[in-house]
Amino acid sequence: MKKGKLKLIVFLGILAVAAVYYYAALPALNIHSTDLWMFLIMLLLFAAAVYVMKKKPSRSELKLLKGFKAIIGALVVVVVVYLIGSLLSSPIVNAKKYQGLLDVQDGEFTKDIEELSFDQIPLLDRDSAQILGNRKMGSMVDMVSQFEVDDLYSQINYQDQPVRVSPLRYANLIKWFTNQKEGIPAYIRIDMATQNTELVKLSEGMKYTTSDHFNRNIYRHLRFRYPTYIFNELSFEIDEDGIPYWICPVRKYNIGLFGGVTVGRVVLCNAVTGETQDYAIEDVPQWIDRAYSADLLVQLYDYYGTLKHGYFNSVLGQKDCLMTTNGYNYLAIDDDVWVYTGVTSVSGDQSNVGFVLMNQRTMETKFYAIEGATETSAMSSAEGQVQNLKYTATFPLLLNISGEPTYFIALKDDAGLVKKYAMVNVQKYQIVAIGDTVGACEEAYTDLMYQNGIKAVEEDTREIQEITADISRIVQAVVDGNSHYYVMLEGSEKIFDIPVADYIQIIKYDVGDRVTIEYKAGEEINTVLSLNGISKSGQNRTEDPLETQDQEESSESEIVEPEEE
Repeated sequence: MKKGKLKLIVFLGILAVAAVYYYAALPALNIHSTDLWMFLIMLLLFAAAVYVMKKKPSRSELKLLKGFKAIIGALVVVVVVYLIGSLLSSPIVNAKKYQGLLDVQDGEFTKDIEELSFDQIPLLDRDSAQILGNRKMGSMVDMVSQFEVDDLYSQINYQDQPVRVSPLRYANLIKWFTNQKEGIPAYIRIDMATQNTELVKLSEGMKYTTSDHFNRNIYRHLRFRYPTYIFNELSFEIDEDGIPYWICPVRKYNIGLFGGVTVGRVVLCNAVTGETQDYAIEDVPQWIDRAYSADLLVQLYDYYGTLKHGYFNSVLGQKDCLMTTNGYNYLAIDDDVWVYTGVTSVSGDQSNVGFVLMNQRTMETKFYAIEGATETSAMSSAEGQVQNLKYTATFPLLLNISGEPTYFIALKDDAGLVKKYAMVNVQKYQIVAIGDTVGACEEAYTDLMYQNGIKAVEEDTREIQEITADISRIVQAVVDGNSHYYVMLEGSEKIFDIPVADYIQIIKYDVGDRVTIEYKAGEEINTVLSLNGISKSGQNRTEDPLETQDQEESSESEIVEPEEE
């Protein structure tokens, strides 16, 4: 074989290997990409191996040796640059820069975190949502044999409600071949507050997903459109009209070659059509909730909390070092999704020094200096209340209950279904309330706060008023097993509640009787404080619960026992 032809075959072989590797691994053509450096190293190693295996004619031994040395030299240069770049990009020599990546502001708990109504509290964690999604999919007999639910389950705000969404995926490669023309026909949407699970069918199927192959695979589709972009974790979201999109954050390297990762841009990819839109991070649409992944935000805060006095202090003395606790959850505030996690000392105390909220769209971060139990301790306290049932606690959600920072925890059985709810006071985690519903749990928790002096009974400052008029309407009712009369008077639209247990003589009154009632103003239904009146027969009726009690006691004291004969 001629020498020139052999060289061409070798060159084409190397080029083919490079093309196959690029198509499979999809490295970004960017010096900040570690995948690109690994690609160069593997390519040079392959070229060196070709030289070694190639039979060397005696006349060209020297020339062959020079080519081999050139390849080895290039390999050494690439490896050295990669290693030096990694070192110069690390927190070891850039602790101050890493610590300054995140701007942390002090927050005001009661102002920033409003009390939520029960229909806005996310009751499910990701695992519970996955169970509901799989159960819903199992009921769709026309789809279950061809598709299954993806494991993504992104939590977002959709029309001011916390929901989790996840696309379907092809069950296997054969199912992709038979269905890829129409695409994936639906996605799962789960309301985290009501637990309502819907399979949302699309008028046109999604053709760009993680389960597609070749050029329709979402990662390959993005790489060929943006060859230099280094993408962070992708998430699946829907806009306010329910149209599915892939949210594709683009990494920004702020320190050296490989360090200080944040997000600089966001690419939106329509999952149905494959159309893309490229935004700077500050210009992303309001409906996008997950530009920054929770793991990235937690890592940035750990840099902020541990590197205040340099890298070596973070691993040796650890003075003033704080870090996030093991786990996080999500809060919906002002149509944004915020990551919540506790903050504790590096020494591993069983208490938090506070907690942080981090915005997944803007990276805005707020710290709340509220000392209390760690999430793990709160979970153990909740499980202890139902230890006979052997329920397991989910990672807590932080709520504002009557101005008190409160862990809200779902308790699940062995099947992963939510059976009860718990509320644990952050600062006094021995205060634990359990309920079968959120309302019952909140009511029990409020009672415990009253009993423990955390919440004081508000003083009733309403003015006591008096009205005298004829009864225009009187209706009897039973409330919680107790008889009540509801009365309306001539010339007044107010309704007066008269408990029979306190005013037994009310049963002798009727429409047309004139009464004098004392009550406290300001209520739609006014509870009577005293009742005086004259019935149609002309007999005076005076009822005051305190006076009646005094009269009864006086009557009892006047009873004289007969003397024994």
